[in-house]
Amino acid sequence: MPAALPPIVVMGVSAAGKSSVSAALALLLGVPWHDADDLHPPVNVEKMAAGIPLTDDDRWPWLDAVGAELAAGEADGGVIVACSALRRAYRDRLRAAAPGTVFVHLTGADALLTQRAAARVGHFMPATLLASQLATLEPLQPDEAGAALDVIAPVADLADAAARWIRGRAA
Repeated sequence: MPAALPPIVVMGVSAAGKSSVSAALALLLGVPWHDADDLHPPVNVEKMAAGIPLTDDDRWPWLDAVGAELAAGEADGGVIVACSALRRAYRDRLRAAAPGTVFVHLTGADALLTQRAAARVGHFMPATLLASQLATLEPLQPDEAGAALDVIAPVADLADAAARWIRGRAA
């Protein structure tokens, strides 16, 4: 394994499994992970909890905080951040702060994601906002460093596939 890994964003819509995969991937790669949800200002959390989708103006300061987390992790030898990163412009903002950032996009059928979102307990993001996230989502483009993984697979398999892809890039 290389001494340093690129900053990694495990991305996708709500209920895709970003936190679970990030935690498992962090164990495999031996780097810390953070949940970008923890970096939202209280006003953003309140809006989402009330079922109000965030605007880009709501997201920019949050994305800057996420970018700072990625840049700090890059300087320390690696970090994983679970972050929706739904649009290309958001990912560009993250790469502006930490240019080496790579993305692991957790994808899945709308029906599966809807089922997962409805089953979640104790999260501020209501299942009703999933549709707005799916409408906002812009998949990774060919010129973006990233891999897409279908969340139909178990978390351990997703983390293993992501680790193999990341290690393959570093080799």
